[in-house]
Amino acid sequence: MGNLIPISVYFAVRHCIKATWLNDRDQFLTPNKKWQQDKEFHNDCLAFTLFHSQNKITSREGINHFIPFREKEVDSKGIFESHFLSDFIAGKLKADSQNDNLFGNDENSFIPTSPIVFSEEASAVFEAGKNLWRYYHAQDFGKNDIWHAGDFAYLNDYNANASLYDIKAYFQGFNEKGRMNARSKDFHYNDLIANLRYALESLASKIAKKVYEYEFLES
Repeated sequence: MGNLIPISVYFAVRHCIKATWLNDRDQFLTPNKKWQQDKEFHNDCLAFTLFHSQNKITSREGINHFIPFREKEVDSKGIFESHFLSDFIAGKLKADSQNDNLFGNDENSFIPTSPIVFSEEASAVFEAGKNLWRYYHAQDFGKNDIWHAGDFAYLNDYNANASLYDIKAYFQGFNEKGRMNARSKDFHYNDLIANLRYALESLASKIAKKVYEYEFLES
């Protein structure tokens, strides 16, 4: 639990700057300690990580502990198996005993004790994500289509515990090689996912400035 924020920071630092031929071999460095006290930076990285396309958490592999909303927020037809993430965001989780983690800090310092207040950019990402969840839960399920993705078969049935990856799989489907299609036949979904990507780009630009300020990369 105490590692969620540091892992989100490292995920966001790695993915917020798009690779080009100029920066693809840039070496990430041990950052200065200023990032540890920047709560807004932590929260921005958490939002970025939860909704980024490289976050491929799926409920097909077990309980999905990373649903960032409560049932009422997205009009879910079922009860979520886990409320870990929404409780974490709401500051409802109690810290464990004092232990140093692999980052050399008290891991409890990264566990919010009050509701997280997200920045304008991160809030926009959450709102765009919430619209996707709501649209998914509003669908008319019961179709018999099955899409195969590697070892998993995605049945077009309702999944209250769907992750972002599961939602994308439902709307976009997979090609014959088991790769997720780039677009959906559902135009409204395409608009919603485009809105999320736009919000993520704005948040990425904000995080990228801190990547250099905190010396994860040399400017």
